[in-house]
Amino acid sequence: MRTHFSASLAIIGGSLLLTSTALAGPGVAVEYSGEQTIETEDSATKTRIYSTPTMERREFSDGGQQIIMINRYDKKVIWNLMPDDKMYIEMATGTPTEKKEKAKPDLDDFKIEQTPMGQEMVNGVALNKGKMIMTGKDGSKMGGFMWTTKEGIVTKLDAISVDKGQKSRFKLELSNLKIGKQPAELFEVPKGYEKLDMGGMMGMGDMMKGMMGR
Repeated sequence: MRTHFSASLAIIGGSLLLTSTALAGPGVAVEYSGEQTIETEDSATKTRIYSTPTMERREFSDGGQQIIMINRYDKKVIWNLMPDDKMYIEMATGTPTEKKEKAKPDLDDFKIEQTPMGQEMVNGVALNKGKMIMTGKDGSKMGGFMWTTKEGIVTKLDAISVDKGQKSRFKLELSNLKIGKQPAELFEVPKGYEKLDMGGMMGMGDMMKGMMGR
């Protein structure tokens, strides 16, 4: 296993999961795929995304290493796959005793204000534009503009977050969007993969959960 995987997972994976949970349209009822680009002031990350109402798969690379993240909201588990090494890490996102199953993570820790701003053409497609402000119980804030399809899929986002007095700007754009049924095997761990013991991964599970904020 390549030594930089843990750092890559924490930095890139954490930001992607947070973006997906908070911004990428929880409650979208359709299945779709596309190519997503997330830009921050320091970097740009491109991912291939496959999504259903209860599952999500992201494929990206870091330092030449391919990484696949499968988030099974229905099973409350995340599988981080390393195809080059035929290994994977499993992280729980809920407890077995929870009685109420949720298709997507809730955002109860945030106050969300949304203001519709009509339609706007983006790349030849009519999208719904809106202004959004999210305020966390811890004082963190995030606000900006987002563009969604009629199905509620976020295809463009331009926002600024404020945490402990520090401002950060980031952008998101989804291209090559295709709405339709996604193959079930995309959301399963392939046969022949070895499961890594999280006990030897320096507490990556707790780190990821902390970064996700859920």
